Amino acid sequence: MDDTQNQDDNRCQLKRQDFQRSLSGKQTDLYILRNNKGTEIAFTNYGAAILAIMVPDKEGNIANVILGHDSLENVINSPEPFLNTTIGRYGNRIAKGKFKLDGKEYNLTINNGPNSLHGGPDGFHRVVWEAHQEDKHTVILMYESQDGEEGFPGKLTVTMKYRLDDENRFIIDYEATTDKKTIVNLTNHAFFNLSGIAAPTSTIENHLLTINSDFYIPIDETSIPTGEICKVIHTPMDFRTIYRIGERINDNFEQLIIGHGYDHCYVLNKTQPNDLSYAAKCIDPITKRTLEVYTTEPGVQLYTGNWLNGFKGAHGATFPARSGVCFEAQHFPDSPNRTYFPSVILTPEETYRQTTIYKFGVE
Repeated sequence: MDDTQNQDDNRCQLKRQDFQRSLSGKQTDLYILRNNKGTEIAFTNYGAAILAIMVPDKEGNIANVILGHDSLENVINSPEPFLNTTIGRYGNRIAKGKFKLDGKEYNLTINNGPNSLHGGPDGFHRVVWEAHQEDKHTVILMYESQDGEEGFPGKLTVTMKYRLDDENRFIIDYEATTDKKTIVNLTNHAFFNLSGIAAPTSTIENHLLTINSDFYIPIDETSIPTGEICKVIHTPMDFRTIYRIGERINDNFEQLIIGHGYDHCYVLNKTQPNDLSYAAKCIDPITKRTLEVYTTEPGVQLYTGNWLNGFKGAHGATFPARSGVCFEAQHFPDSPNRTYFPSVILTPEETYRQTTIYKFGVE
Protein backbone atom coordinates (compact mmCIF):
# COMPACT_ATOMS: atom_id res chain seq x y z
CA MET A 1 0.00 0.00 0.00
CA ASP A 2 1.00 3.63 -0.29
CA ASP A 3 2.15 5.10 3.02
CA THR A 4 0.15 8.30 2.63
CA GLN A 5 -0.44 8.36 6.38
CA ASN A 6 0.41 6.59 9.60
CA GLN A 7 -2.15 3.79 9.70
CA ASP A 8 -1.42 3.00 13.37
CA ASP A 9 -2.44 6.53 14.38
CA ASN A 10 -6.20 5.96 14.25
CA ARG A 11 -9.35 6.47 16.32
CA CYS A 12 -10.40 2.85 16.00
CA GLN A 13 -7.29 1.57 17.84
CA LEU A 14 -6.46 -0.97 15.16
CA LYS A 15 -2.85 -2.00 14.52
CA ARG A 16 -1.57 -2.33 10.98
CA GLN A 17 0.63 -5.32 11.89
CA ASP A 18 -2.51 -7.27 12.87
CA PHE A 19 -3.71 -7.10 9.27
CA GLN A 20 -0.48 -7.70 7.36
CA ARG A 21 -0.11 -11.20 6.00
CA SER A 22 0.71 -13.01 2.77
CA LEU A 23 -2.17 -15.14 1.47
CA SER A 24 -1.76 -17.11 -1.77
CA GLY A 25 1.02 -14.76 -2.81
CA LYS A 26 -1.01 -11.61 -2.12
CA GLN A 27 -0.43 -9.12 0.69
CA THR A 28 -3.17 -8.04 3.07
CA ASP A 29 -3.08 -4.74 4.92
CA LEU A 30 -4.99 -2.15 6.94
CA TYR A 31 -6.40 0.94 5.22
CA ILE A 32 -7.78 4.10 6.84
CA LEU A 33 -10.00 6.79 5.29
CA ARG A 34 -10.40 10.15 7.05
CA ASN A 35 -12.21 13.44 6.53
CA ASN A 36 -12.19 16.90 8.11
CA LYS A 37 -15.16 16.04 10.36
CA GLY A 38 -13.13 13.56 12.38
CA THR A 39 -14.87 10.59 10.80
CA GLU A 40 -12.72 7.56 10.10
CA ILE A 41 -13.31 4.32 8.20
CA ALA A 42 -10.96 1.35 8.55
CA PHE A 43 -10.94 -1.73 6.34
CA THR A 44 -8.73 -4.51 5.03
CA ASN A 45 -8.30 -5.70 1.46
CA TYR A 46 -9.20 -9.26 2.54
CA GLY A 47 -12.80 -9.42 1.33
CA ALA A 48 -12.68 -5.60 1.25
CA ALA A 49 -14.04 -6.01 4.80
CA ILE A 50 -14.91 -2.86 6.73
CA LEU A 51 -13.52 -2.99 10.27
CA ALA A 52 -14.64 0.27 11.88
CA ILE A 53 -16.65 3.39 11.10
CA MET A 54 -15.96 6.04 13.72
CA VAL A 55 -18.59 8.81 13.83
CA PRO A 56 -19.74 11.31 16.50
CA ASP A 57 -23.06 11.38 18.35
CA LYS A 58 -25.11 14.43 19.41
CA GLU A 59 -22.56 15.18 22.18
CA GLY A 60 -19.57 14.75 19.88
CA ASN A 61 -18.68 11.35 21.37
CA ILE A 62 -17.10 9.16 18.70
CA ALA A 63 -17.88 5.44 18.53
CA ASN A 64 -17.60 2.56 16.08
CA VAL A 65 -21.01 2.03 14.44
CA ILE A 66 -20.17 -1.16 12.53
CA LEU A 67 -19.81 -4.71 13.86
CA GLY A 68 -16.15 -5.22 12.99
CA HIS A 69 -13.11 -7.31 13.91
CA ASP A 70 -9.70 -6.16 15.17
CA SER A 71 -7.36 -8.61 13.39
CA LEU A 72 -7.12 -10.35 10.03
CA GLU A 73 -7.26 -13.73 11.77
CA ASN A 74 -10.63 -12.83 13.26
CA VAL A 75 -11.93 -11.59 9.90
CA ILE A 76 -10.92 -14.84 8.20
CA ASN A 77 -12.39 -17.02 10.96
CA SER A 78 -15.46 -14.91 11.72
CA PRO A 79 -18.61 -16.89 12.64
CA GLU A 80 -20.34 -14.42 10.27
CA PRO A 81 -18.20 -14.88 7.12
CA PHE A 82 -19.93 -12.04 5.22
CA LEU A 83 -19.48 -9.47 8.00
CA ASN A 84 -19.04 -6.04 6.30
CA THR A 85 -17.48 -7.60 3.19
CA THR A 86 -17.95 -7.02 -0.53
CA ILE A 87 -20.27 -9.68 -1.91
CA GLY A 88 -19.96 -11.20 -5.37
CA ARG A 89 -20.40 -12.39 -7.93
CA TYR A 90 -24.00 -12.60 -6.82
CA GLY A 91 -25.40 -10.95 -3.70
CA ASN A 92 -28.28 -12.84 -2.08
CA ARG A 93 -29.59 -16.26 -3.17
CA ILE A 94 -29.93 -18.21 -6.39
CA ALA A 95 -32.39 -21.10 -6.16
CA LYS A 96 -30.68 -24.50 -6.10
CA GLY A 97 -27.54 -22.78 -7.41
CA LYS A 98 -28.79 -23.11 -10.99
CA PHE A 99 -29.49 -20.68 -13.82
CA LYS A 100 -29.45 -20.66 -17.61
CA LEU A 101 -27.79 -18.34 -20.12
CA ASP A 102 -28.51 -18.82 -23.82
CA GLY A 103 -29.91 -22.28 -23.09
CA LYS A 104 -26.87 -23.51 -21.15
CA GLU A 105 -27.34 -24.41 -17.49
CA TYR A 106 -24.74 -23.31 -14.96
CA ASN A 107 -24.32 -24.91 -11.54
CA LEU A 108 -23.01 -22.81 -8.67
CA THR A 109 -21.56 -23.87 -5.35
CA ILE A 110 -24.33 -24.59 -2.83
CA ASN A 111 -23.73 -23.03 0.60
CA ASN A 112 -27.11 -22.11 2.11
CA GLY A 113 -29.51 -25.03 2.44
CA PRO A 114 -30.34 -26.01 -1.16
CA ASN A 115 -29.26 -22.63 -2.55
CA SER A 116 -26.22 -20.58 -3.52
CA LEU A 117 -25.74 -17.54 -1.27
CA HIS A 118 -23.58 -14.43 -1.78
CA GLY A 119 -21.43 -15.89 -4.55
CA GLY A 120 -20.63 -19.15 -2.76
CA PRO A 121 -18.39 -20.08 0.18
CA ASP A 122 -15.29 -18.72 -1.60
CA GLY A 123 -16.89 -15.66 -3.16
CA PHE A 124 -15.52 -12.11 -3.18
CA HIS A 125 -15.74 -11.98 0.63
CA ARG A 126 -12.84 -14.45 0.87
CA VAL A 127 -10.41 -13.07 -1.70
CA VAL A 128 -7.52 -10.64 -1.36
CA TRP A 129 -8.23 -7.52 -3.41
CA GLU A 130 -5.43 -5.48 -4.93
CA ALA A 131 -5.54 -2.10 -3.20
CA HIS A 132 -4.10 1.32 -3.92
CA GLN A 133 -4.60 4.23 -1.52
CA GLU A 134 -4.82 7.43 -3.58
CA ASP A 135 -5.10 9.82 -0.62
CA LYS A 136 -6.71 9.99 2.82
CA HIS A 137 -10.19 9.99 1.22
CA THR A 138 -9.92 7.23 -1.38
CA VAL A 139 -8.79 3.63 -1.91
CA ILE A 140 -9.12 1.75 -5.22
CA LEU A 141 -9.69 -2.01 -4.99
CA MET A 142 -9.41 -4.49 -7.85
CA TYR A 143 -10.14 -8.20 -8.31
CA GLU A 144 -10.09 -10.48 -11.33
CA SER A 145 -12.50 -13.39 -10.96
CA GLN A 146 -11.59 -16.25 -13.28
CA ASP A 147 -13.95 -18.03 -15.67
CA GLY A 148 -15.67 -20.83 -13.75
CA GLU A 149 -14.96 -19.44 -10.27
CA GLU A 150 -17.69 -20.83 -7.98
CA GLY A 151 -19.46 -21.95 -11.18
CA PHE A 152 -19.93 -18.50 -12.75
CA PRO A 153 -19.08 -18.08 -16.46
CA GLY A 154 -16.63 -15.52 -17.82
CA LYS A 155 -13.56 -13.75 -16.48
CA LEU A 156 -14.97 -10.82 -14.49
CA THR A 157 -12.72 -7.82 -13.79
CA VAL A 158 -14.00 -5.71 -10.89
CA THR A 159 -12.81 -2.25 -9.85
CA MET A 160 -14.23 -0.75 -6.69
CA LYS A 161 -13.64 2.60 -5.04
CA TYR A 162 -14.11 3.29 -1.33
CA ARG A 163 -14.41 7.04 -0.65
CA LEU A 164 -15.09 9.12 2.45
CA ASP A 165 -15.91 12.74 1.67
CA ASP A 166 -16.18 15.78 3.95
CA GLU A 167 -19.98 15.46 4.05
CA ASN A 168 -19.62 12.21 6.02
CA ARG A 169 -20.61 10.16 2.99
CA PHE A 170 -19.08 6.72 2.57
CA ILE A 171 -19.33 6.21 -1.19
CA ILE A 172 -18.84 2.81 -2.85
CA ASP A 173 -18.44 2.84 -6.64
CA TYR A 174 -18.37 -0.47 -8.52
CA GLU A 175 -17.41 -1.26 -12.11
CA ALA A 176 -17.09 -4.66 -13.77
CA THR A 177 -16.42 -6.06 -17.22
CA THR A 178 -16.51 -9.61 -18.54
CA ASP A 179 -15.06 -11.55 -21.47
CA LYS A 180 -18.13 -13.83 -21.64
CA LYS A 181 -21.83 -13.40 -21.00
CA THR A 182 -22.40 -13.75 -17.26
CA ILE A 183 -24.46 -12.54 -14.30
CA VAL A 184 -23.40 -9.90 -11.76
CA ASN A 185 -25.00 -8.58 -8.57
CA LEU A 186 -22.51 -6.88 -6.25
CA THR A 187 -23.24 -5.46 -2.80
CA ASN A 188 -21.71 -4.63 0.57
CA HIS A 189 -22.83 -6.57 3.63
CA ALA A 190 -22.18 -3.94 6.33
CA PHE A 191 -23.76 -4.56 9.76
CA PHE A 192 -24.59 -1.20 11.39
CA ASN A 193 -25.43 -0.29 14.97
CA LEU A 194 -25.72 3.48 15.44
CA SER A 195 -25.50 3.14 19.24
CA GLY A 196 -21.89 1.94 18.85
CA ILE A 197 -20.50 -1.52 19.49
CA ALA A 198 -20.10 -2.70 23.09
CA ALA A 199 -19.93 -5.82 25.28
CA PRO A 200 -22.65 -6.76 24.60
CA THR A 201 -23.71 -4.61 21.67
CA SER A 202 -27.28 -3.40 22.15
CA THR A 203 -30.15 -4.45 19.92
CA ILE A 204 -31.05 -2.41 16.84
CA GLU A 205 -34.74 -2.98 17.57
CA ASN A 206 -35.05 0.55 18.99
CA HIS A 207 -33.50 2.15 15.89
CA LEU A 208 -36.02 4.14 13.86
CA LEU A 209 -36.31 3.28 10.17
CA THR A 210 -37.89 4.50 6.95
CA ILE A 211 -37.52 2.78 3.56
CA ASN A 212 -38.48 4.40 0.26
CA SER A 213 -40.41 1.41 -0.98
CA ASP A 214 -44.04 0.51 -1.74
CA PHE A 215 -43.29 -3.14 -2.54
CA TYR A 216 -41.22 -6.02 -1.18
CA ILE A 217 -40.32 -9.51 -2.41
CA PRO A 218 -41.83 -12.37 -0.34
CA ILE A 219 -39.72 -15.50 0.22
CA ASP A 220 -40.36 -19.20 0.74
CA GLU A 221 -39.04 -21.40 3.55
CA THR A 222 -35.56 -21.48 1.95
CA SER A 223 -35.50 -17.66 1.53
CA ILE A 224 -35.99 -17.83 -2.24
CA PRO A 225 -38.50 -15.38 -3.80
CA THR A 226 -41.95 -16.87 -4.32
CA GLY A 227 -42.19 -14.89 -7.55
CA GLU A 228 -44.61 -12.33 -6.19
CA ILE A 229 -43.95 -8.63 -5.69
CA CYS A 230 -46.24 -7.54 -2.86
CA LYS A 231 -47.42 -4.21 -1.50
CA VAL A 232 -46.09 -3.28 1.94
CA ILE A 233 -49.30 -1.45 2.87
CA HIS A 234 -51.24 -2.94 5.83
CA THR A 235 -48.31 -5.26 6.71
CA PRO A 236 -45.41 -5.07 9.20
CA MET A 237 -43.13 -4.78 6.14
CA ASP A 238 -44.24 -1.16 5.69
CA PHE A 239 -41.52 1.38 6.52
CA ARG A 240 -42.77 4.16 4.25
CA THR A 241 -43.32 6.12 7.47
CA ILE A 242 -41.04 5.89 10.48
CA TYR A 243 -41.24 2.84 12.74
CA ARG A 244 -39.02 1.28 15.36
CA ILE A 245 -37.35 -1.74 13.73
CA GLY A 246 -38.50 -3.93 16.61
CA GLU A 247 -42.04 -2.57 16.80
CA ARG A 248 -43.53 -5.33 14.61
CA ILE A 249 -40.58 -7.69 14.13
CA ASN A 250 -42.15 -10.46 16.22
CA ASP A 251 -45.64 -10.14 14.71
CA ASN A 252 -47.47 -13.30 13.70
CA PHE A 253 -46.79 -12.57 10.04
CA GLU A 254 -45.62 -15.41 7.80
CA GLN A 255 -42.76 -13.52 6.17
CA LEU A 256 -41.29 -12.44 9.52
CA ILE A 257 -41.65 -15.97 10.88
CA ILE A 258 -39.80 -17.41 7.86
CA GLY A 259 -36.99 -14.84 8.14
CA HIS A 260 -36.82 -14.90 11.96
CA GLY A 261 -37.23 -11.15 11.54
CA TYR A 262 -36.55 -8.93 8.54
CA ASP A 263 -34.46 -10.53 5.80
CA HIS A 264 -36.21 -9.26 2.70
CA CYS A 265 -35.49 -7.34 -0.47
CA TYR A 266 -37.41 -4.07 -0.84
CA VAL A 267 -38.24 -2.74 -4.30
CA LEU A 268 -37.09 0.87 -4.19
CA ASN A 269 -39.26 3.65 -5.58
CA LYS A 270 -37.45 5.04 -8.62
CA THR A 271 -38.37 7.74 -11.11
CA GLN A 272 -35.79 6.32 -13.55
CA PRO A 273 -33.91 2.99 -13.48
CA ASN A 274 -30.28 3.35 -12.33
CA ASP A 275 -30.90 6.78 -10.79
CA LEU A 276 -28.83 7.48 -7.68
CA SER A 277 -31.70 8.04 -5.27
CA TYR A 278 -32.77 7.87 -1.63
CA ALA A 279 -33.35 4.34 -0.30
CA ALA A 280 -33.56 4.41 3.51
CA LYS A 281 -32.89 6.33 6.71
CA CYS A 282 -32.06 4.91 10.13
CA ILE A 283 -31.87 6.86 13.42
CA ASP A 284 -30.67 5.88 16.88
CA PRO A 285 -33.08 7.76 19.21
CA ILE A 286 -30.54 7.85 22.07
CA THR A 287 -27.31 9.04 20.42
CA LYS A 288 -29.22 10.77 17.57
CA ARG A 289 -26.76 9.34 15.04
CA THR A 290 -28.32 8.93 11.61
CA LEU A 291 -27.58 6.83 8.54
CA GLU A 292 -29.02 7.61 5.10
CA VAL A 293 -28.70 5.19 2.19
CA TYR A 294 -28.65 6.19 -1.48
CA THR A 295 -28.15 3.80 -4.38
CA THR A 296 -28.44 3.26 -8.12
CA GLU A 297 -29.67 -0.30 -7.45
CA PRO A 298 -33.35 -1.31 -7.81
CA GLY A 299 -33.51 -2.96 -4.39
CA VAL A 300 -32.15 -3.03 -0.87
CA GLN A 301 -32.08 -6.10 1.36
CA LEU A 302 -33.09 -5.27 4.93
CA TYR A 303 -31.49 -7.78 7.32
CA THR A 304 -31.82 -7.37 11.07
CA GLY A 305 -28.98 -9.64 12.17
CA ASN A 306 -31.40 -12.40 13.18
CA TRP A 307 -28.72 -15.12 13.10
CA LEU A 308 -25.96 -13.29 14.98
CA ASN A 309 -25.04 -15.48 17.94
CA GLY A 310 -23.09 -13.30 20.36
CA PHE A 311 -19.61 -13.90 18.93
CA LYS A 312 -16.75 -11.64 19.86
CA GLY A 313 -15.66 -8.71 17.70
CA ALA A 314 -13.29 -5.76 17.96
CA HIS A 315 -11.82 -4.95 21.40
CA GLY A 316 -14.01 -7.45 23.25
CA ALA A 317 -17.36 -6.27 21.84
CA THR A 318 -19.93 -9.02 21.38
CA PHE A 319 -22.64 -9.26 18.74
CA PRO A 320 -25.89 -10.94 19.91
CA ALA A 321 -28.91 -11.60 17.70
CA ARG A 322 -30.34 -8.41 16.18
CA SER A 323 -27.40 -6.25 17.23
CA GLY A 324 -26.78 -5.14 13.65
CA VAL A 325 -28.87 -3.98 10.70
CA CYS A 326 -27.87 -4.32 7.04
CA PHE A 327 -28.95 -2.30 4.02
CA GLU A 328 -27.57 -4.35 1.11
CA ALA A 329 -28.13 -2.39 -2.11
CA GLN A 330 -28.63 -4.92 -4.89
CA HIS A 331 -30.68 -6.43 -7.67
CA PHE A 332 -33.35 -8.86 -6.56
CA PRO A 333 -32.62 -12.38 -5.27
CA ASP A 334 -32.82 -15.21 -7.82
CA SER A 335 -33.10 -12.71 -10.69
CA PRO A 336 -31.44 -15.07 -13.23
CA ASN A 337 -34.46 -17.36 -12.81
CA ARG A 338 -37.07 -14.58 -12.90
CA THR A 339 -37.15 -12.95 -16.31
CA TYR A 340 -39.54 -10.21 -15.11
CA PHE A 341 -37.05 -9.03 -12.44
CA PRO A 342 -34.52 -6.37 -13.57
CA SER A 343 -31.77 -8.11 -15.52
CA VAL A 344 -28.44 -9.07 -13.91
CA ILE A 345 -26.90 -10.21 -17.20
CA LEU A 346 -23.60 -8.61 -18.25
CA THR A 347 -22.17 -9.03 -21.75
CA PRO A 348 -18.63 -8.30 -23.00
CA GLU A 349 -19.97 -5.16 -24.73
CA GLU A 350 -21.23 -3.66 -21.46
CA THR A 351 -19.80 -2.27 -18.22
CA TYR A 352 -21.53 -2.98 -14.91
CA ARG A 353 -21.76 0.14 -12.77
CA GLN A 354 -23.20 0.78 -9.32
CA THR A 355 -22.93 3.54 -6.73
CA THR A 356 -24.14 3.19 -3.15
CA ILE A 357 -23.74 5.88 -0.48
CA TYR A 358 -23.97 5.55 3.30
CA LYS A 359 -24.26 9.04 4.76
CA PHE A 360 -23.75 9.58 8.48
CA GLY A 361 -25.09 12.48 10.50
CA VAL A 362 -26.71 13.64 13.74
CA GLU A 363 -30.40 14.45 14.12
